[in-house]
Amino acid sequence: MLGGSVLWFRHGLRLHDNPSLHAALEDRSVPFFPIFVFDGETAGTKLVGYNRMRYLLEALEDLDNQFKKYGGKLIMLKGKPSDVFRRLWEEFGIRKLCFEQDCEPLWRARDDGVKSACREIGVACREYVSHTLWEPDTVIRANGGIPPLTYQMFLHTVTIVGDPPRPVPDVDMSGITFGTLPDCFYQEFTVFDKTPKPEDLGVFLENEDIRMIRWVGGETAALKQMQQRLAVEHETFRKGSYLPTHGSPDLLGPPISLSPALRFGCLSVRSFYWSVQDLFRQVHQGRLSSAHFITGQLIWREYFYTMSVNNPNYGQMADNPICLDIPWKHPEGDELQRWIEGRTGFPFIDAAMRQLRAEGWLHHAVRNTVASFLTRGTLWLSWEHGLNHFLKYLLDADWSVCAGNWMWVSSSAFEALLDSGECACPVRLGQRLDPSGEYVRRYVPEIARMPVDYIYEPWKAPLDVQTRASCIIGKHYPAPLVNHIVAAQRNRNAMKELRQILQKAPPHCCPSSEEEIRQFMWVTE
Repeated sequence: MLGGSVLWFRHGLRLHDNPSLHAALEDRSVPFFPIFVFDGETAGTKLVGYNRMRYLLEALEDLDNQFKKYGGKLIMLKGKPSDVFRRLWEEFGIRKLCFEQDCEPLWRARDDGVKSACREIGVACREYVSHTLWEPDTVIRANGGIPPLTYQMFLHTVTIVGDPPRPVPDVDMSGITFGTLPDCFYQEFTVFDKTPKPEDLGVFLENEDIRMIRWVGGETAALKQMQQRLAVEHETFRKGSYLPTHGSPDLLGPPISLSPALRFGCLSVRSFYWSVQDLFRQVHQGRLSSAHFITGQLIWREYFYTMSVNNPNYGQMADNPICLDIPWKHPEGDELQRWIEGRTGFPFIDAAMRQLRAEGWLHHAVRNTVASFLTRGTLWLSWEHGLNHFLKYLLDADWSVCAGNWMWVSSSAFEALLDSGECACPVRLGQRLDPSGEYVRRYVPEIARMPVDYIYEPWKAPLDVQTRASCIIGKHYPAPLVNHIVAAQRNRNAMKELRQILQKAPPHCCPSSEEEIRQFMWVTE
């Protein structure tokens, strides 16, 4: 019995700002086992498309390469976590299991099972908060035992809690004794001697186009991206502004968002938060106090996590106390499938849905547009359809934040009672965000030759224009799935009737101000 400590990676796929790593290496006289267990659920692998799985595997390979520099490796195997750790105890007498907190309720059964097994065999479990800025339970206690029902109340509560902790220092990895698995593990579990490919885990390419923009997973890429992002923020702060992509998002540029890296924990949210805050203070030399507004998207992430932590039904309508029970209609014919596949006949919607499948990514302004189109804007279908699709294909989709966004945009929660006034138009928003139509031409090549005057409404093009563009509507590219203007008006009327029936809002989440709605929906004056 050699003893030993285990670092169990789930999210938090990094070495920087990793308090669990510090704890696992407190005693360097015993073997160290860094482990990732493919249990069919961890890190969002229950519902997963090719791009998401590839991003995760690249993050694991990056960790493996970093450990190899110090004579070790990341142990990757398939199995049930509690079985794996029990066997490590039987073979090595491991004494300590360390991991980063996964606060969402869907991980509770897994973690409770592991903690229970560790109690039985006398292995200490050490859990640390570093995937969120604040521990959600701490925020809830500070708010009197209930989650804050508005974003402004959340801001008020975390002001009382105080600043989030700063990142912990990097760990000196030299001189570590890495544990290795005995042969019996190869007989009892599927052990990967090198990082598996998505196909090894039963995930295959569908319609993803691997020639499109590629997002690269892993801590090394994430830290480089953060430095590039901070350079952009520095310029923006110097000009007296902030949120550089908010007013004029670049729909065609290279990947710059850090949200996939934050979602998998390749980048520490605390490192990014404090880097931005410190940069703001440095640029303004203390003349302006930095505030939550410069890191607002990170705070929204925290808010959604906190709202979900004690609500296991947060990702569905049924029995979800913060979600309005809107009577969405059942999909008719192939309308849901046409939305999923990008065949609605609305080029801006179709470009976005195809980009999602091809690259695993959408700009937030575009996400809101396709979500509004599916739900209260046009098709009047439940947000649950959209959530499940995004959870499979969107690189940065985690359960709490993604469900929160879908509830907001569909008017189901996090907004004023059934107020569909800020419904994104699938034609006008595209014209504003990409007047030249290049975004549509990239992802919907059937209409690439359509003149700019008709690129967002090709069904209005005269037949001779369609012929010259080699795109006959109804033949080469579908006619609109619905009359959007008629559908939008019908939905507004339905919302109005529902509002009168409900009279007043049940205790669901809603925004604090009109400005908050505009910022969330990326709607400018």
